[in-house]
Amino acid sequence: MSYTKITPDFLSKLKEAVGASNVFTDEESLGNYAHDETEDLKYYPEVVVKPLDTASVAALLKLCNEHHVPVTPRGGGTGLSGGALPVYAGVLLSMEKFKAIIDIDTENLQAIVEPGVITEEFMNAVAEKGLLYPIDPSSKGSCFIGGNVAHGSGGPRVVKYGTIREYILNLEVVLPTGEVIWTGANTLKYASGYNLTQLMIGSEGTLGVVTKIVTKLIPRPTQNVLMMASFTKNEDACAAVSAIFRAGITPSALEFMERKGVEWVIKYDDIKFDLKDEVNAFLMMEFDGDDLDTIFKDCEKANLVLENFNCTDVLFADTAQQKDDLWRIRRTMPESVKSNSIYKEEDTVVPRAALPKLIAGIKEIGGRYGFESVCYGHAGDGNLHVNIIKGGMSDEDWKSKLKDGIVEIFELTSALGGTISGEHGIGLVQREFMPIKYSEVHLNLMRSIKQVFDPNSILNPGKIF
Repeated sequence: MSYTKITPDFLSKLKEAVGASNVFTDEESLGNYAHDETEDLKYYPEVVVKPLDTASVAALLKLCNEHHVPVTPRGGGTGLSGGALPVYAGVLLSMEKFKAIIDIDTENLQAIVEPGVITEEFMNAVAEKGLLYPIDPSSKGSCFIGGNVAHGSGGPRVVKYGTIREYILNLEVVLPTGEVIWTGANTLKYASGYNLTQLMIGSEGTLGVVTKIVTKLIPRPTQNVLMMASFTKNEDACAAVSAIFRAGITPSALEFMERKGVEWVIKYDDIKFDLKDEVNAFLMMEFDGDDLDTIFKDCEKANLVLENFNCTDVLFADTAQQKDDLWRIRRTMPESVKSNSIYKEEDTVVPRAALPKLIAGIKEIGGRYGFESVCYGHAGDGNLHVNIIKGGMSDEDWKSKLKDGIVEIFELTSALGGTISGEHGIGLVQREFMPIKYSEVHLNLMRSIKQVFDPNSILNPGKIF
């Protein structure tokens, strides 16, 4: 693609459109926004813009569209697929100043929020009113809700409550041409033509820039119980997942963790946890509701299921502190893995019953190519995060052989009825693998949609395709 470089004249117009105090060209700012959490990749923008309102975003996009200048939208910068990397330089559009919770409507169980609000802060705000917004990715303490929408992010509790797609009712979006639209309506039902709200979710900032979000909320459960089940084999832990649901039990969270990941968390975060020698895998299950008797009955049913899959031990968290510590093990696992070695993270998802074949296949592929892997994730959704560890692999093999191994992992995932990303998105680093899952007909339909929304291809170019 060929784009226009930013000139002093364009910069002057940009400052006029959004306010000079919101435009940054200094070296420190450009460096701060040259990366997200995707490996060690860096792409420097020519200018960083931090607009204050929808009108400013509209003016910016209209100007960039007219001058064919690329624009890369950015949320909290916590992405793992390179979605916020300005690979064609141009304008880095940070949404960090859009941080207002505009309204929490307790009568209709809805909220209106700006995209720069930190996800956990929004969750806490609605919790104070006895409500729940259940989309809580591991990075909830730093990621933006707008980025969650852009990537279709999830988290542990979507296994019971549904994905982010079920909680976004309406979006205010600025199109690449500078026009502003609402994608739908603030209603629980929508059957009025194409559902543009759903189209925007997971589009990774390639079709428009979200400036307001209308979310659905639900009553907050008052009770929860957390349990950790231990296994000697990964496959046994993974096989138990589907059986739990087949038994009529629906946990509010069901997470899988490998031993190596837990070991690294203990070392990284100095967490006290009794890691027994024979244990190689864990399932962490949370059950919630308003009646403890009902919750404990579900726990008992789950225990009976676990016994059929060689579960060696079940730990119940007796205190709030124990619960926090167990959740901290799971939520800090990505950081602990990253701190240990050069790595690449893949985000596979398969039907639940296929999890044992997926993890066995990943280990077999790693053995042939010479890389290790640490797997963990939202097992209740069939969503396994595969962290490929360089470890003792030579630099040459890491550069020349690794890609072939990743291709085999994705081919296996697809053959098992799954797909190549469950919640991290495609972005920059996964785009080359899209043909493994999708035909050229499928990809051309996506390209055609992009062309309709963004004929000059200025918005987050280089992503998905």
